[in-house]
Amino acid sequence: MTVVRPERMPALYLSHGAPPLADDPLWPAELAAWSAELPRPTAILMVSAHWEEAPLALGATETVPLVYDFWGFPDHYYQVRYAAPGAPELADSVRKLLRGPGMPVQDIADRGLDHGAYVPLVEMFPAADIPVLQISLPTLDPRRLYGIGRTLAPLRDEGVLIVGSGFFTHNLAALRHTGGQVPSWSAEFDDWGARALDAADVDALLDFAHKAPAGRLAHPRTEHFAPLFVTMGASEGELGGARSVIDGFWMGLAKRSVQYG
Repeated sequence: MTVVRPERMPALYLSHGAPPLADDPLWPAELAAWSAELPRPTAILMVSAHWEEAPLALGATETVPLVYDFWGFPDHYYQVRYAAPGAPELADSVRKLLRGPGMPVQDIADRGLDHGAYVPLVEMFPAADIPVLQISLPTLDPRRLYGIGRTLAPLRDEGVLIVGSGFFTHNLAALRHTGGQVPSWSAEFDDWGARALDAADVDALLDFAHKAPAGRLAHPRTEHFAPLFVTMGASEGELGGARSVIDGFWMGLAKRSVQYG
């Protein structure tokens, strides 16, 4: 009997927007077109900017609720549903991989998908028929996150789509003074990041806070750039193959999203 192995999956970093992403005239179609080009995953492993928890935590693996972790939006944004199946087998694989090098792992069984996870998934996999597991960011240290990604990389050979979900630039406070225009710090950082990705300049990206123009303006807190490092680590050996699938700006923020593999 021939055993058919799952197709090796790429690894993604995407800018996830906010709940109003669904109302954008362009962005949802870009995400949908992207997912249509991907092989069908056996499961999806999400790492979102909106869950920082140490030690590294695994979310719900049975019934997967949603976490409406935002305030002051119209009611219909709180009515969104995404009833994806849980991924207990993927959770087991994650535990084994991370505990191998001695990394502590905890389970938070009632922790669902936050908007950094479900907002893009609604657009990319609207049938909600692929098992999803979200894990936390246990640190914001770029090199430690890169190492976590390296440890999780074998999941790609099991058909798991690893998705780091953040925002390529993210400074909401500074946007108040831009009059709706793309601020220079956002454009400059995006241009620098695109060139660093194209050049596979891992060291520069890991040290973006010092190497990038306006690095601290683009990311006064670094949680929205941090998921990129998990994706990069999961793609070690393929870092010359980064492809920007989505670019441009949304409300002044760079929505650059990339694929490895």
